[in-house]
Formats: sequence, C-alpha cells, structure tokens
Amino acid sequence: MDSSSRGQNGIQLLLAAEQEAQQIVNAARNAKLARLKQAKEEAEKEVAEFRAQMEADFQRKLTESSGDSGANVKRLEKETDAKIEHLKTEAERISSDVVEMLLKHVTSVRY
Repeated sequence: MDSSSRGQNGIQLLLAAEQEAQQIVNAARNAKLARLKQAKEEAEKEVAEFRAQMEADFQRKLTESSGDSGANVKRLEKETDAKIEHLKTEAERISSDVVEMLLKHVTSVRY
C-alpha cells in the first residue's frame, strides 16, 4: 500500500468515526429531549392532581362553612342580644349609684 492509499483510507476512517460520533450525539440529544418531555408531562400531571385536590378541599370547606353560616349568624345574634341586655341591666342597676357619686364630687368643695 502506498502512502496515498493509506491517506485515503485514514480519511475514510476519520469520516466514518465522525459520522458515528454524530449519530451517538444525536441519539443522546433525542433521548434527553424525550426524557425532558416525559418529565414535563409527569410534572403537569402531578400539578393537575394537586390542583384538583386543593379545589376539592376548598369546596368542601366552603360547603361546611356556608352550611353553618346561617346557624352561626343566629348564634352570634343571640349572644350579642344577650350581652346587650346584660349591659342594659347592669347600667340600670348602677346608674343611681353613679349619679349619686358624681353629684357628691361635683358639689363638694375642697380647699
């Protein structure tokens, strides 16, 4: 074999190795893209499931609280009315004492 044949043969080997390397790189790139796509789909599925769970929890709590809201409003109204009546009763009970105390302090003269 002469040097020109060996040179041709070496160039052919280099070209074949370059093509093989390019195929390996392309296969790796495609595998990476496929895995990224799969990971994205899995993440989107998990997010959708989480969102659905949170929405269901929210709706359940909303239903529970709105179902009780009428009862809570009535209970609060009764408690408020009871407190107002208690304050009125206490005010009536001590009003004469307060008036007497105020008159005593206003009319007493101190030097």
